[in-house]
Amino acid sequence: MTVSLKNNKTKNMSSAVDVDSFRKNILDWYKVNQRALPWRRPYGSSAKINPYHVWLSEIMLQQTTVPTVIPYFEKFLKKWSTVEKLAKAEQDDVLSAWAGLGYYARARNLHKCAQTIAKDYDGVFPSDQNRLKELSGVGDYTSAAIRAIAFGKPANVVDGNIERIIARIYAITEPMPASKAKLKQHAGYLADDRKDHPGDYAQALMDIGTSICTDSKPKCTQCPVKDYCKASELGIASELPKKIKKGKKPNKFGDVYLVHNKQKDSLLFLKRGEKEMLGGMSGLPTSNWDVDYAAIKNPAYIKDNSLKSKDMLIKHSFTHFNLTLNIKEAKLINGKILPEYDHFWVRYSELDNLGLPTLFQKVLKLTRESL
Repeated sequence: MTVSLKNNKTKNMSSAVDVDSFRKNILDWYKVNQRALPWRRPYGSSAKINPYHVWLSEIMLQQTTVPTVIPYFEKFLKKWSTVEKLAKAEQDDVLSAWAGLGYYARARNLHKCAQTIAKDYDGVFPSDQNRLKELSGVGDYTSAAIRAIAFGKPANVVDGNIERIIARIYAITEPMPASKAKLKQHAGYLADDRKDHPGDYAQALMDIGTSICTDSKPKCTQCPVKDYCKASELGIASELPKKIKKGKKPNKFGDVYLVHNKQKDSLLFLKRGEKEMLGGMSGLPTSNWDVDYAAIKNPAYIKDNSLKSKDMLIKHSFTHFNLTLNIKEAKLINGKILPEYDHFWVRYSELDNLGLPTLFQKVLKLTRESL
């Protein structure tokens, strides 16, 4: 392993890496092996990078895989080709286009951020990381990624893939998340404020983390920086990064209601409250969700003696809990929509155009034949 002690930064590193050689190996590998993604430009291309595309992709990629994001990214660009057009869109349209991608607060922040860029920045994204972090939905990682990839400026870009690589390069055995600060410090040393392809360097590390330095069964023999990897040398690469085991997700329960109009050609929907799960999205009416099924309550607008179970259950997993819903036929009190609940009817023939979250898509898929 080559060691360089050419600046003060390295004095804080237990095993300093020759940054120039490390980065050269990373970039040489990337020239040949980079993933072709719709928001990227090929390595060495003179094509101008659109910051709007970078920002949009990075927001969508938060806690979501690349294959899932690609069709959504392309759909958004087709509907809203510029950040100004996205800013002018109705939030309901943005949420509808986002349906199925999950973590819906991202969509609300996306729309709010677009409006800020259009109004306060004349449609031009700032390159300063501190100003980027002031935008809705943009944190340390996303601001660094935009600065590096969209503007070619040095930044310490650290996502889960890069954390894993750094933990192995330096054989950091302290469990996550306690080791996050140390991992970021080491990653910053390797970023080292250099101006040679900062965006390509960051994306190269992400690609290596996805294809080679994987969570399980890392392909160490194929890694372009295996000679610098202390964990590989010690034979512990697959054990890192260490993580504190999370407890089991709690299980919650509830009811979801199919409420038909008098003509039997439409279903009742409502817009969910901003502070609820799936906030701002359209959905079928539901009870509250609780760890104790006996503690759930029907909404005030549901007629209690109208409930009829369809003997169908829907299971769905959120980040922090698992949900099981019992599907029930129901009627409204007095048979009328109450405006204060933000209800609306949707014809059976138009259900596919509604843009529902996955949870409610599952309900409709299961019950479609009985509508």
